[in-house]
Parts: sequence; structure tokens; C-alpha cells
Amino acid sequence: MSLAVLASRALSGAHAHVVRVETHLGPGLPGFNVVGLPDAGVRESRERVRAAIINSGFEFPAGRITVNLSPADLPKESGRFDLPIALGLLLASGQLPEPPSAGDAGGKPSAMPASESMLARLVLAGELSLTGALTPVTAPLLIALGVARDQPDATLVLPAGSAEQAAWVPGLRVLSARSLADVAAHITGAHALPDAVPAPWPEPPPVPCLSDVRGQPAARRALEVAAAGGHSLLMVGPPGAGKSMLAQRLPGLLPPLSRRQALEAAAVAALAGPAPAPARQPPIPAPPPSPAGPAPGGRGPPPPPGGS
Repeated sequence: MSLAVLASRALSGAHAHVVRVETHLGPGLPGFNVVGLPDAGVRESRERVRAAIINSGFEFPAGRITVNLSPADLPKESGRFDLPIALGLLLASGQLPEPPSAGDAGGKPSAMPASESMLARLVLAGELSLTGALTPVTAPLLIALGVARDQPDATLVLPAGSAEQAAWVPGLRVLSARSLADVAAHITGAHALPDAVPAPWPEPPPVPCLSDVRGQPAARRALEVAAAGGHSLLMVGPPGAGKSMLAQRLPGLLPPLSRRQALEAAAVAALAGPAPAPARQPPIPAPPPSPAGPAPGGRGPPPPPGGS
């Protein structure tokens, strides 16, 4: 085939949107263009993909290469599209032979070849090094939650190190890959990628108890009412009045998060820094006392979680 279509995900805020990675190999002067509102990190993938394909034992195809990241109005950032772009080039150039068609229980061939049905179910994300090895991606838990919500029957392929975090999402099959060659062998049926083993959930740290607070009966009563009824609570007072002390004790009054809520909280927190392990304890962010401008709601291109 001269055209290959694979699926990936693009992050926008706290959402992971579906992206079609369309790779076309046509005649003409050699060229490699990536379109579809890519940022500098995605445009630089051309050099990473070229070196990774060659160093993985394949030939970089000659001809006019066009990679379209659809939809075109959605910004694309980071190197997570390296893996689907490289595999699309190998498929479009015919370097990955199709596996045999899958048969049903009665031994009759299925209506769709195994390669087409498997490729349609794959969601790929991973940054390639020049050697062809895969490096971890940003916010794998957020990607996994989006795939589980939109494509529950899909299979997510992520680099080792990211796949273990994505495997926390229940009901989603996540495969762990270490290199471009491993994923290519999985597609051709030479050998299967291993299922990712989820990392254990850590024990939550101890929460300060409200009984430690002496005095301030009105503030303690307000915390109890807000926790029992699920109400919003605004604490106003001079420095040293005990606002932070009371807020730190609020999680002890709240019920533990469900598994889904804990995963979503950890996924959002991962956008602001290293991915934390999910915890059933409700998080209490602690922004600076005098945030400037739009900082409480998140600012910057793209806006991170608020509070800085």
C-alpha cells in the first residue's frame, strides 16, 4: 500500500483527542512533510523517524512523503507521534508484510484480514530515539483514560515505563514496547508484545485529623457541613489564622475517591509535573497565597492545571 492510516492521541488541556496519522508515499522528488498543525517538536520527528527506521534494520523509503495529522485544527505537540509515523512509513512502503487472515471458530476465514482489523484497533504513542528505542511519553494515564472512554475495544501501545501507568485504567488492554522493531514484529505476527503490568497503588500518607484543632468552632463546623453536603468552601483571613491548617484536614472528612476519580485526579496532576501514583485520598492543591492574573485557572500555551 502507498497509504497507511493509524491512530494516536493529542493532548489538549485535560483531554486526549483522537488523531488520525495518515502517511502517504508517492512519486516525485524525495521530501518529508508533516502537516496538520504540528509544533516544532512534531516537525523535528522527521529526523528522529528517519534515523530510527534505518537503525532498526529497515530502509527509509525514497519518494515524496506526506504525513497528515487529522483533525488539522487541533494543535499537535511533543514526540508521541514518532511511533505511528514510523510504522506508517513502513506499512506504506510495504516493508511490513501482512499477517495471515484470522479464522473463526469453524475454521472459515474472517471477512477482514487480521492486519486491517488489528491496525484499526491499535492506538499508538511513543517518542523514538535515534537508535529506534522508545522513550516514555507525557501523561500516559490521561491518554489511557481517553482511549478507554472513546474506544473501549482498542489496544493501546505505549513505551515501557509509560505503559505501566496506563495499565491502571481498568478494562483497557495496554501493550508495553521497547523499540520500533518490537512493534513492527507485533504487527507482522513475528512475536507479540507483552501486556503491561500495572504498578501497585501506594498507601496514602496519613491525613491530619480535625480533632487536632483547638478552638475555631465556627470554622470546624463549616468544614463539617461542606464535607457532608459536598458544598464549596471559601476561607478568608489574615496570614496565620489557620486556613491552611484547616484545609489540610478536610480530606479526613471526605469519603475516599472511587478508582475512576483517583485516576482522573492523578492524570490531571501529571500535566503539571512528574506523574504521581493514584491515591484514594482526595487531593488538596496548595497554590501560592497571592497568585497573579489567570494563574488560578491555568495559563500558558497550552494552559497547565491552575494554581501556580
